[in-house]
Amino acid sequence: MPTQGYPTKSSPLCGWSRSAPIRDLHIAKREEDIGFYAGFVGASFMFGRALTSAFCGLVADRYGRKPVIVIGICAVVIFNTLFGLSTTYWMAITTRLVLGSFNGLLGPIKAYSIEVCRAEHQALGLSIVSTAWGIGLIIGPAIGGFFAQPAEKYPDIFSQDSFFGRFPYFLPCFCISLFAVGVLILCIWLPETLHMHNVNKMQDGTIETLEAPSHGSDLKENANESEERATTENLFKNWPLMSSIIVYCVFSLHDMAYTEIFSLWAVSDKSYGGLSFSSQDVGEVLAISGFSLLVYQLFLYPSLVKFLGPIISARVASVLSIPLLAAFPFMTQLSGLRLSLITNCASLLKNILCVTIITGLFILQNNAVPQHQRGAANGIAMTGMSLFKAAAPAGGGILFSWAQKRQYASFLPGDQMVFFILNVVEFIGLLMTFKPFLAVPNK
Repeated sequence: MPTQGYPTKSSPLCGWSRSAPIRDLHIAKREEDIGFYAGFVGASFMFGRALTSAFCGLVADRYGRKPVIVIGICAVVIFNTLFGLSTTYWMAITTRLVLGSFNGLLGPIKAYSIEVCRAEHQALGLSIVSTAWGIGLIIGPAIGGFFAQPAEKYPDIFSQDSFFGRFPYFLPCFCISLFAVGVLILCIWLPETLHMHNVNKMQDGTIETLEAPSHGSDLKENANESEERATTENLFKNWPLMSSIIVYCVFSLHDMAYTEIFSLWAVSDKSYGGLSFSSQDVGEVLAISGFSLLVYQLFLYPSLVKFLGPIISARVASVLSIPLLAAFPFMTQLSGLRLSLITNCASLLKNILCVTIITGLFILQNNAVPQHQRGAANGIAMTGMSLFKAAAPAGGGILFSWAQKRQYASFLPGDQMVFFILNVVEFIGLLMTFKPFLAVPNK
C-alpha cells in the first residue's frame, strides 16, 4: 500500500492509492463505501502522530534535533515496510498508527531549518521544508500509482505467483523505505543545531579553568537564568504562537481533506461525477505537480514572501483557492487532452497555493518563540495539526461517500457539495488570518 513520499513528512496515503487496497481487503461491501474505510487508514497515522508530537518536541529541545529526526526515519523504514505487507484492514490501520506514533520529526525539522539559516534566508529554509512536505504528499502517491500491483501492470517482469503478486502493494512501500535508508545514512553528517546541552560542559570546570573566576560565575548564572526561563515561559500564553498554530490547523484540515477527496474524485467513474482516471493517470498528475512545487519553492517563493510578507502571501493564496476549487466539479464535462491539461494545471496551481499558505504560517510560528522553545512549539503545532489531519481523511472519505449517493439532489448535487464544503473551510481560514485573531510576533 503506497505511502510516504519522503521521510521528513509521512505523507498520508492519497485517496486513490488507498481505494485499491481497501477494495482488495474486502472490507467495503459497496463501491460507494470504499472512501469511508479508506479515510480511516489515513487518519490512523495522524492520530498516532498527535499522541507523541508534543513529547518529541520536548525531547528535541532537551537532547537535540538530530536524535528525534533519526528515530523518525528509522520508524519509516520499519513500519512503512510492514504496512506494505498488510493482509487485513486492521493490520493496515495498526501499522499506520504505530508509524505515526514514532514519527515526530517534522516539528524538529522545522526548528532545524530556522536555526541553520540567517534571518534573511529563513523563508528559503522553511520553504524547502514545506517543499518536501508538498512533494512527499504528491510524489508518494505517484510512486504508488506506478508501482502498486506490479504483477498486473508489468506481467513480463512480475508473475502472479511471485512475492509481489501475493503482496501487490509491497513494492511502492519498499521503494520508499529504501529511500529512507539512504536518508538515514546521510544523517551521519547532519550537524546538530541545538547547542544548549553544551552549557553543562561549561559548568563542570573545563571552561572555568581557562577563564577568570568571575567569568565562570557569570556563565553559571546565565545558564541558570536560561534554564529558569525555559521552564517558566508558558507557550500556551504566547498568543502570536497559538494564533498561528490554530490558523495552521484549519488550513491543514482543508489541505488534507482536499488531498483525500481529489484522488478519490479523480478515479471515481464519471457516472458518479468523477474523472474516470486510472491510478497511473493520477500518479502522472501528482508527479507533475510535485516537480513544479520544487521549482516554485526554490526560485519563486522566497522573492514572493520578501515582497508581500508571509501573511499577505497566505491571504492572496487563500483568496485564489476559492474560485479554483469551485471550478473542479465542472471538469467532468471535459474529455481527452483538454481534460488532462486542465486537470494538471488546476492540481499544480492548487498545490502551489496550499504550500504558500503553509510556509507563511511556518515562518510565523518559528519567529514567535526563541530557540530554546522551538522544538516544543513545533511539537504543539504538530499535535494540533495531526489531530485536524486525522479528522480530515476520515471526514473527507465520509463526505465523498455521502456526496456520491446524492447525484440528483436539487442543491449542490454530488461532488459540487464536496468542493463547496472545502471552500467553506478555506474561507474560515482566510478570515482567521486577519486581526484581531492572528497576532504577528514582535521579532
